[in-house]
Amino acid sequence: MTDVLATPSGAAAPIRTRPQAVVTVLAFAGIVVSLMQTLVIPLVPTLPALLGATPSDTAWAITATLLAAAVATPTVGRLGDMYGKRRMLLFSLVMLIAGSVLCALSYSLAPMVVGRALQGLAAGVIPLGISIMRDELPAERLGGATALMSASLGVGGALGLPAAAFIADRADWHTLFWAASFLAAAAAFLVFAFVPESRVRTGGRFDLPGAVGLSVALLCLLLAISKGGDWGWGSGLTVGLLATAVLVLLGWGWWELRTRQPLVDLRTSARRQVLLTNTASMVFGFAMFAMSLVIPQLLQLPAATGYGLGQTILVAGLVMAPNGLVMMAMAPISARISRTRGPKITLMTGALVVAIGYGLSLVMMSAIWQLMIASTFIGAGIGLAYGAMPALVMAAVPVSETAAANSLNTLMRSIGTSVASAVAGAVLAQMTISLGPATLPAQDAFRVVLGIGAVSALAALAIASFLPGRDSPVDGDPRQE
Repeated sequence: MTDVLATPSGAAAPIRTRPQAVVTVLAFAGIVVSLMQTLVIPLVPTLPALLGATPSDTAWAITATLLAAAVATPTVGRLGDMYGKRRMLLFSLVMLIAGSVLCALSYSLAPMVVGRALQGLAAGVIPLGISIMRDELPAERLGGATALMSASLGVGGALGLPAAAFIADRADWHTLFWAASFLAAAAAFLVFAFVPESRVRTGGRFDLPGAVGLSVALLCLLLAISKGGDWGWGSGLTVGLLATAVLVLLGWGWWELRTRQPLVDLRTSARRQVLLTNTASMVFGFAMFAMSLVIPQLLQLPAATGYGLGQTILVAGLVMAPNGLVMMAMAPISARISRTRGPKITLMTGALVVAIGYGLSLVMMSAIWQLMIASTFIGAGIGLAYGAMPALVMAAVPVSETAAANSLNTLMRSIGTSVASAVAGAVLAQMTISLGPATLPAQDAFRVVLGIGAVSALAALAIASFLPGRDSPVDGDPRQE
């Protein structure tokens, strides 16, 4: 039996004196971490010259962050449940500081890739923050707080692009990473000062074989997905990595079902509410990222194409910024719908709004204001859906497994975005036009990607429809055991 160090009621006593401070600090930390997703985007065209490397090699500055985040998210979540969520939150932010400083001091590829990997290790901040909120906040504050924390994953990414483009355009590129290290240090200080350590812990022994197995499987899977377009989807390396991922996952699953204290409790994860929420999250992650790939490119393509708008990356970032602000604004609305109608309805509503937004983007792509409207509409749906996901997960798992369960849900979203990047990249590379010496994506290619985004949102809607209703008993709900 797993021991939980908690108050007699089974949960840590809520901190009622400064709940707003806890929410504000954790949301700020989540936004800072999600900024890392878009921090290097303005630098991508110039990284080869800046680091003295080839474009294919400098792509590792992005891939390294993705891989490190995939490995860290489930591991840090489980360690948070065992040894303290605040402790692992501070560890993650220290990794972010170290990675940012290393990148700020880099003039070659190797330290840049290492620094970006260290930044990726901070990806567990958002699920850890949601879990701390469950342990520490009064029940009436929890819905809105977790919705805001979950939305910070998209907010930071949307706001980071214009900020990073502005800094990169007007200052030395190292300034981007010095700014990131300053923000990370501020977040760590605020967490240390205002966020209490939860007394809800599982204790026990860490499942090292499970962590290694899952890390190897995720590394192989995501490496094949992210680099398959460059290596060739039928190449021996890509196929070998995918086959290895499948075999290792099968062995990992066998181990997790038989060990006493698994990294991921697969029996809990197989409960209908958890399984369907994670599946919808992965599909929804695909839908979210399609917009982020298409709209900035449409804005920056030359006007001579007949559909490109010939804008700078700074303008592209400013067009995307309202998307992030709307996500944040939708957090309390998401919480209100979940409170009155249930998080299932909130998730379905968000998916429907995203699908409508993609439908609008298919016919509204000829002017900046049209793309801004479509982007904002999609952002509203994402804000609704992302606010519902942690509520659905936490309603179906024991309080002692909150961090691990939320980390797995965050990982599912990340896998969805990685698949979206690979699929969209393949479509845009296959459907092209020639403009002088340049080969550029055709307008129909963008329409196909946007259409796939709409279909993905509708698929998430269909999956969410099978979730238990508000008044239905939840399969395996720990509150009913």
